[in-house]
Amino acid sequence: MSPRVEQSLSQLLHEALVSLRTLGKRSILALLGIVIGSSSVVALINIGHNAAVDAAMIFKDMGTDTLVVQFPPKGNSNVPMRTHLDLDAVRQAVPGIAHIGALTLFSGPVVFHGRSANANVVGITPDIKDAMRLVVQDGRFLSSFDANETYAVIGEQLAQRLGTPGDALKVGERVRINDYLFVVVGLLQPQPRAMLMPVQANESLFLPADGMRRIYATPQIGNVIIRAAPDQDMEHIATQAAAALNAQLTDHEVGITVPQQMIDGMTRQSRTFAYLLLALGAISLIGGGVGVMNVMLMNVSERRREIGIRMALGARQRDIRNLFLLEAVTLTAVGALCGAVLGMTAAWLYAWLSGWAFALAVAALPLGIGSTLFVGLFFGIYPAVSASRLQPVEALRDE
Repeated sequence: MSPRVEQSLSQLLHEALVSLRTLGKRSILALLGIVIGSSSVVALINIGHNAAVDAAMIFKDMGTDTLVVQFPPKGNSNVPMRTHLDLDAVRQAVPGIAHIGALTLFSGPVVFHGRSANANVVGITPDIKDAMRLVVQDGRFLSSFDANETYAVIGEQLAQRLGTPGDALKVGERVRINDYLFVVVGLLQPQPRAMLMPVQANESLFLPADGMRRIYATPQIGNVIIRAAPDQDMEHIATQAAAALNAQLTDHEVGITVPQQMIDGMTRQSRTFAYLLLALGAISLIGGGVGVMNVMLMNVSERRREIGIRMALGARQRDIRNLFLLEAVTLTAVGALCGAVLGMTAAWLYAWLSGWAFALAVAALPLGIGSTLFVGLFFGIYPAVSASRLQPVEALRDE
């Protein structure tokens, strides 16, 4: 770029800033409109992004390689669900399954040293530990050799509710469910909350499935949890598993929840939500752009004589146009930067109040600042072109 051009741009920018400063309150009001519009775009894009991230986190800890199977009755059938399923046959029919286990659910009080707490009592097959990603903190988990034993594994929150600082629930202690005492052989580590799981491990007590008859006369399988091997097509696994389980059932259907499908659906909904928020921000931004155009038209009207003098001294139409266009863009650029800072602050504050982990949307700043500059340029064109088309003689006649 030549020194002459650099000097011209520097001079134009200086004159633009001087002109905007002389506008006083009108310039500040137009700037405020741009700041509000720009901050709305930046904040709403980030809020939509954080909402999508928070929704996806609901399923992250469960894992997209996990399937939850339910068994709703067919039609109006009142036949109870079976107490056993041949899970080994399902595993053989579907080679992509890494772990598969069944759950039998019961809810009732658990008593330890006179202290009682309502809990989910879950009858399980041994492979449920790996299928649900359960981690033992102390002791061990239930195995196939414990089928007829009165053993139990307890979740972290339930253990804390039953214990006290001076009388903690430890491995080897006994808890009572109905009229039976169960020996605690394992305590679980705190488990992440998985929304799709039929039970929350932290608040549950796990027993061998065969031992559920001690506390519940007619135990029924409520769910089957399937964890696939790495790099498997989960929809294909779900279809094959449903076929294998249907072959064992006559009065119940097989419904399988695929987390990835739910994540994809929530992502689409979040994207639609983000577009709606972006549209609201754009409306606010357009309002700010109209304010810029109004200020620039008034600026042109008040400076007609100045324009006439510039043209009489040799200024070309494009020089006049560029001067007023640069004023509009300068005003918009200041508003865009201030709005970006305000918008990010508002988005962070909203995430903090909502209990979300704040994550910056990649497109927020470029789209917010870029759209604001475009609006300023668009709404500044008409006043700039109007100023450049004034006739010098007519402009000089204005007092």
